[in-house]
Formats: sequence, C-alpha cells, structure tokens
Amino acid sequence: QVQLVESGGGLVQAGGSLRLSCAASGSAVTIKEMGWYRQAPGKQRELVASITDGGSTNFADSVKGRFTISRDDAKNTVYLQMNSLKPENTAVYYCNAHKVGIATMFGTVNIRNDYWGQGTQVTVSS
Repeated sequence: QVQLVESGGGLVQAGGSLRLSCAASGSAVTIKEMGWYRQAPGKQRELVASITDGGSTNFADSVKGRFTISRDDAKNTVYLQMNSLKPENTAVYYCNAHKVGIATMFGTVNIRNDYWGQGTQVTVSS
C-alpha cells in the first residue's frame, strides 16, 4: 500500500558528505513523522534524525551540527544531509514513516503506525 524507496547511500571518505533521500509511494498519503535510523554491525538500530509534519526536528547527539533533515510533503519525501562524516557513521540507514494515513473526504484514516525502507548502506572510510 505504501512503500518507502531510499537512495543516496555509498562510499565516502571521512570528512565528506552524502545526501539520503526517501520517497513514500501511494496517493493521498499523510505522514505524521519521517525519520532516519541506522544500524551498524553488532549494534541495535538507533534514531539518527526525525522531522514531523509541522517541521519539528530531533537529532541524535552524535550528529547534531553535522546532519540536517528536511521533508517535501508535496512529494512525501524526506532528505538527510550528512556532512563531516566519520568512520563511526558507517551503517545501514533506514527510512521510517510514522503514523501513516490516507486523506479522505471524511478526514484522515490511519492505516499503519510504521513503515520502513529497505535500507541503504553508508560507508565512511578513514
């Protein structure tokens, strides 16, 4: 019903930048909050950054000042700009859509709490 398609991962040297994109498919989709999580080998998945439909943002302490998050609601797309990347940022990055609904003539109908993308690998070499 709703799919999240991620792009923009890859290999970059320490100090470099990458921009991740995540587009949610589906017509009349509303998404309360979109975000990025990451999971490094042997570690739990953790929040990197999130943004609400009102524009409020939340960042992991380790990325504050280096990463920015934005969204284009007309395209149901969220972006993660990652600057000054460090080797410890190496992980699989997952897009998340939280509180997803469908806009109808009767109002928004919630369809699911969370959708996840397939993940995109980010590798930062030293």
